Amino acid sequence: MQDTSTRLPAVSGRFYPSEKNKLAATIQEIYLLEKNKIDLSFAQKIIHGAVVPHAGYMFSAYQAIHFFEILKNSNDKAETFVIINPNHTGYGEKMATESHRFWQTPFGKLEQDMEFRDELNIPVSDIAHKNEHAGEVMLPLLQHFLNHQFKIVMITLSEQNAKNAKLLAQKIDAAAQKLHRKITIIASSDFTHFKHPKKSEVLDNMVLKEIENQNVENIEKTVRAHNISVCGFGPIMCLMEYSALQGNYQSGILARGHSGQIMPSDEVVNYISIIFYKDNMG
Repeated sequence: MQDTSTRLPAVSGRFYPSEKNKLAATIQEIYLLEKNKIDLSFAQKIIHGAVVPHAGYMFSAYQAIHFFEILKNSNDKAETFVIINPNHTGYGEKMATESHRFWQTPFGKLEQDMEFRDELNIPVSDIAHKNEHAGEVMLPLLQHFLNHQFKIVMITLSEQNAKNAKLLAQKIDAAAQKLHRKITIIASSDFTHFKHPKKSEVLDNMVLKEIENQNVENIEKTVRAHNISVCGFGPIMCLMEYSALQGNYQSGILARGHSGQIMPSDEVVNYISIIFYKDNMG
């Protein structure tokens, strides 16, 4: 009988290895290459979340693992990770959670925080998540790096705009406060897609400037005005709005790269990880 309580992996074997030992070895190999570049001073901060890329591990894990290693070294342990990702398929509701109690990966099952999910009071749409990779790829990285107990909440956005970002951030903040839940948000996003490395860097810098300036509405305006293919700008805006609700916040780029560094090309996809935090633990 099929286990209807568990969401099975959709991209295991494509975006990351499907065999447990090979998956662990792949992550460890990339970690060792990046280890000396990881700024662990961020582990001393109050961490609100991060923008993390979601391509295949062979391309984007070099940037992604910086955040997960910082989490591993932080005493600011999240009870629930709220993973917000763009909806690449277009199926399902414009903003949607997911019904399964568990999400399966090669490392085992992760439990979804059903109480938190229900408190958000947004539509549940399994079809929005069924074949989506952008949230799923975060899960084995969380499992590999973290050794404390945590749950997850999976959210997709297909209608990405400043209004929805603010609405979702308010819902997440209200749920966290009501349930007294320590959360961390992962805003899943790659940056500019299939442009020349120099051109894509210019386009990304426009968006990064508005992130640094903490100007949510200008992110949407910039993306639309210049047709910039930052696929998860909605989740990014949501993380910024949530961080602002926690008081004064800062952000910092953890790592930056592109697919051409792995597979040389004049048309690359850019990957940037960005941490959002409060400056002290006091």
